[in-house]
Amino acid sequence: MLASLFSVEMWERFSFYGMQGILLYYMYFTAAQGGLEIEQGLAAGLVGAYGGGVYLSTILGAWLADRLFGSERVLFGSAVLIMAGHIALALLPGIPGLIAGLVLVGVGSGGLKANATALVGSLYGEKDERRDAGFSIFYMGINAGGLIGPLVTGWLQESQGFHWGFGAAAVGMALGLGIYAMGRKNLPEAAHHVPNPLPAAERTRYGLIFVGIAAAVAVLLATGAVNAENLAMSMAYAAIGASVLYFGLIFRSTKVTGTERKRVVAFIPLYIASAAFWALFQQQFTFIAVYSEEKLDRNLFGWEMPAAWVQSINPVFIIIFAGVMAALWTRLGHKQPGSALKFAIGLFVMGLAFLAFIPLSGGGKTPLLALVGILLLFTLAELFLSPIGLSVTTKLAPQAFHTQMVALFFLSVSLGTTLAGILAGLYNPADELPYFTGIGGTAMVLAVGLAVASPGIKKLMGGVR
Repeated sequence: MLASLFSVEMWERFSFYGMQGILLYYMYFTAAQGGLEIEQGLAAGLVGAYGGGVYLSTILGAWLADRLFGSERVLFGSAVLIMAGHIALALLPGIPGLIAGLVLVGVGSGGLKANATALVGSLYGEKDERRDAGFSIFYMGINAGGLIGPLVTGWLQESQGFHWGFGAAAVGMALGLGIYAMGRKNLPEAAHHVPNPLPAAERTRYGLIFVGIAAAVAVLLATGAVNAENLAMSMAYAAIGASVLYFGLIFRSTKVTGTERKRVVAFIPLYIASAAFWALFQQQFTFIAVYSEEKLDRNLFGWEMPAAWVQSINPVFIIIFAGVMAALWTRLGHKQPGSALKFAIGLFVMGLAFLAFIPLSGGGKTPLLALVGILLLFTLAELFLSPIGLSVTTKLAPQAFHTQMVALFFLSVSLGTTLAGILAGLYNPADELPYFTGIGGTAMVLAVGLAVASPGIKKLMGGVR
């Protein structure tokens, strides 16, 4: 059962990270290079906004799963949308192809992410000590796809062109969809369960609400109130607003018990730490992507490595260390650090990774091995926070909001990813020191605060570690 979910997530990540590995370059490269000639800073902000939109759309996927269809059916439909989006990027030229492809991939990825995570959570009991290990193995599948995707699409982009790279992403998603379809019948009954079914009498009302939201978005875009220049900030506000709304709905629900409500309170500082973490980590696709293209020495024995291949360094380390961390958590059992302390360690190391750029600041090319070392810190930070975040969210989730609580975690990723694009626009290659010290130092201060608060957070968790 875990193998089936491992497979679909691996191939979905192959397609997603393969596409994202070349997306920024496709936006700002010149027409002669096969790109769309979008201004570089704007392109970085748009990539951040797109990434934020992916995680923001987990709300829709989670709601559909919890109220109408169940996680398994939503996951399958989302995979179909992702494949269609990559096909649009591969076959449709220019801005129309970019918009169509990113919308389809974004909505589909949001639906798949929340529900794949929820389905993995359904395989384990609340206090099963194997839970974090299972999520770490699942996370290794994510990074196997993240490793292979940029290698394939980056090579195709340089040798054949961007659209060949996008086409490879479509093929990868088709493979994942086919493998998953063959294993659907092996999933537990809980995978098809609708936790909080929407009464038939309310479906028309909710349908009108969705139509109203779509109409409002269309008006904002048509009038220019939301445009390319302010899209990233608008996405950040949307993520914050959606998070506040979701927390409010959960706290007010009569289906949430007192113990569950305390657990949701405990989740709030983890949400904030997660958003801060992803604001740094997701700069792999914004600041570090540009850094790799312009400042990194990619020469290997007379051959220049494609810049997109830098995106595969982190997944290599994940594959090496994810199993080690899974074994460590299993061996430690109840002696392992609590989730809040793990979050604090991850955020602290992430801040340290940005401070490690300081000795490299100034003129000249950055040695490849130096960036590899920094990305190793990215990996260690990620392993302390990301798979643990997925696991603890499913443990803290109220029964009636199981998948939607996972969506809340992904909303923190949405906010952080959007901020990664916004922050990348503040980077000044002529004066790098304030950028690295400001971002790295802030993350480390937040991490210390979370560590100090961890005993109180643990009490609110009501027995959940």
